[in-house]
Amino acid sequence: MSIQKRATIIATMVATTLTIVKFSIGVASGSIAVLASAIDSLLDTVISIFNFFAIKKSEERANEKFQYGKGKVQAIAGVIEGTIITLSGLYIIYEAISKAIYGKETELLNSAILVMVLSIVVTFFLVKYLLSVAKKTDNLVIKSDALHYKTDLLSNGVILLSLIIVYFSGWNIVDAIFGLGIGVYIIYSAYEIIQEGIYILLDHSLDRDVITQIEKIIQSHPKVNGYHWLKTRTDGTNNFIEFHLVLEPDMKLLTAHRISDEIEYKIAKLDSKKRWIITPHYDPYDDEDINNGVLG
Repeated sequence: MSIQKRATIIATMVATTLTIVKFSIGVASGSIAVLASAIDSLLDTVISIFNFFAIKKSEERANEKFQYGKGKVQAIAGVIEGTIITLSGLYIIYEAISKAIYGKETELLNSAILVMVLSIVVTFFLVKYLLSVAKKTDNLVIKSDALHYKTDLLSNGVILLSLIIVYFSGWNIVDAIFGLGIGVYIIYSAYEIIQEGIYILLDHSLDRDVITQIEKIIQSHPKVNGYHWLKTRTDGTNNFIEFHLVLEPDMKLLTAHRISDEIEYKIAKLDSKKRWIITPHYDPYDDEDINNGVLG
């Protein structure tokens, strides 16, 4: 089992446990903030299960039908996860406004505070674990999961603070206000996940600094006279690179191939976590302007 799959299983087990505990206390106490956290943990469970299957699919090798593999599955998962997070944030906002209007009281504060302390401790160690896996694999699904649980950690801290304020002041409106703030923050945090997933689905180019390094590698080779039509994209796991190399017209194909191998080796070293699929094209002269005119 890959480290990514193991991470999703552990996250699922943690989220399921927290969901049961938080939901029980949230319903019994009437705390919107705790109930919001319980709903968020329930979504965590569903998302972590979904992520397991998304990673499983993305790791499948290319075949005759899917010749570039299924790496974009994790981008689809990221968009769906971000959307679900957004919906949960909207629901929390709705509940917070309802409590503010109808003025429901928060009960069982001691139990609610204890549950949130436990949730913070458990979530803290889960976030550290997921971030370490994300750092090792650079997997979008795991990064999304880590970001989600990181927002959970922050929201749990805010919830604990609101419960403590209610405990000492008796101002139940504080619970609603903090719940509203958490809902807004959750929606904001989902934006980055959705954006990255959509960028991958639309074949957004690699980061500008990576492209600059690729250009320097190509330009620095002593036997390359020039290059053009450099194109880059990623599916989250694989980086795809295409470019045209301008070489000497009478150069042997074997020599040209060795030159591109040297360039590809240096490019692949830019990020060893990714699989690089590099497709060079050999030109005897720079035909960029001619072809641009024809294509235009």
